[in-house]
Amino acid sequence: MNTPSAYSGMTISDQLARHARSIPDAVALRMDGVDRTYGQLNVRVDRLVHVLGARGVGPGDRVVVMMYNGLEPVEVFFACARMGAVCVPVNFRLHADEVAYQLADSGAVVAVVEDGLAATFARAWKNVPTVRHCLVAGAAGELGADLESYEDALREAPKSGARVAVDPHAPAFIMYTSGTTGRPKGAVLTHYNLAVQTMSRFAHIGVPSDCRAWLISTPLFHIGGLAALLSSVMVGGRTVIARSGRFDPVGTLDLLERERIGYVFLVPAQWQAVCDVPGIAERDLSALRLISWGAAPATKALLLRMIETFPGARLLSVFGQTETSAVSTVLLGEEALRKIGSVGTPLVNVEVRIVDEQMNDVPRGEIGEIVYRGPTIMTAYWNKPAETAAAFAGGWFHSGDLVRQDEDGYIYVVDRLKDMIISGGENIYSAEVEEAIAAHPGVAEVAVVGVPDERWGETPLAVVVPASEGGLPTAEDIREWCRTRLAAYKVPRRVTVIAELPRNASGKVRKHELRQAYGPAATIPTNARPGGDSAAGS
Repeated sequence: MNTPSAYSGMTISDQLARHARSIPDAVALRMDGVDRTYGQLNVRVDRLVHVLGARGVGPGDRVVVMMYNGLEPVEVFFACARMGAVCVPVNFRLHADEVAYQLADSGAVVAVVEDGLAATFARAWKNVPTVRHCLVAGAAGELGADLESYEDALREAPKSGARVAVDPHAPAFIMYTSGTTGRPKGAVLTHYNLAVQTMSRFAHIGVPSDCRAWLISTPLFHIGGLAALLSSVMVGGRTVIARSGRFDPVGTLDLLERERIGYVFLVPAQWQAVCDVPGIAERDLSALRLISWGAAPATKALLLRMIETFPGARLLSVFGQTETSAVSTVLLGEEALRKIGSVGTPLVNVEVRIVDEQMNDVPRGEIGEIVYRGPTIMTAYWNKPAETAAAFAGGWFHSGDLVRQDEDGYIYVVDRLKDMIISGGENIYSAEVEEAIAAHPGVAEVAVVGVPDERWGETPLAVVVPASEGGLPTAEDIREWCRTRLAAYKVPRRVTVIAELPRNASGKVRKHELRQAYGPAATIPTNARPGGDSAAGS
């Protein structure tokens, strides 16, 4: 193995090792009353490096993590970084076929899986022989012949060993994000991308020195959850991890108060639910220093409510995507009301342009695509050279977001070129859902659009043209078809059957017309004919 030089140290593993030496007894992670100090976490990561290495993982090899929020996925993140392997977090809500695609596309050789997700993973694994080993965390009973206990493997491994010198520009994570072709794309993020992103956010936002406890309530397979973890670890903070599942505003408020949380990110609908908890004014939330939101705009009424409820905290809105290592623009609290609806100005170290289809800068006030350049931008889409070339056409990363910029330089999102739907903070790409529905024998054509939803912000609406009058599918037919092919949150909540999709002169579907015509909620018959809606529950 190579000997690290005095100039190494860009990985999250290096940051962990430094804190393990300087503050070994400080709590690094906490969940459900279980702690890992920096010293304990460092030892467990060393053990896991041995475990993975003994199962054939080396520098550059991919390790899949399919787990609920917990302490173990964080250990895998650090172990992969320490040995130069590439971590591939997988959305635990995916269907087995979707998981199989990511296993095969990434070429993963080992997987670490939550016990409660082992059955779904097993169905995916049987079609992907490149994955040679599977470690199961949290196993309560006997495991199958092909599965190994995560804790047993760690217990039997040595406590320490030689370190690998990891190139800061080597891949650290492959984070899958749905693509317009209907197949997910793996954004390759390097150690350098993530370190610079974290330091840039500190420089731009100005994190208070007493902001030492960070709450992660978003899934750790999301770039948002990963970004919060990296921020906390970089400053030697205490990361409190919330359990995965349905959002609980009272439980979240309990954590904020009990754990003396200094920083937390929630989507606007979650902030509204927290602010609505009875008796919140009597809670001791004086430790809060930064409260953040994103994934959807916040109303002026909600911002005023947050300012009133959390007077000691600074508000900030963040906007970005997986390919930018999380954040690309920031709207600081003092501007949130004056620039309501804006996503702010570019993050430190992120250069932006707003361009037309020929890559010409558009005048301020006019709509164009926002493109990025800088050290926080991903290096490529894994195994997709054509998509990578298209994304970096002209030497800038094409976000797919249509925006305008006002006279003060503040950016406002107008629409999305990629037809992405953001539902409860989850990204859903129309093309992926359309591909699944189009395979239904009763469907001739389909278009999927996002429509307003009081609870989730947006939800998918499928507009279907039937293959024949005799084979007219019902809404439940379509939804049941989707349930066997897509994650539950991608399944359209409403289905509309019409005779013909509206198109422009170039033959492209006029999706804005579909949103206007069918977006508003209505009383929906249970088995509509062309031209009407069909009911769909949640």
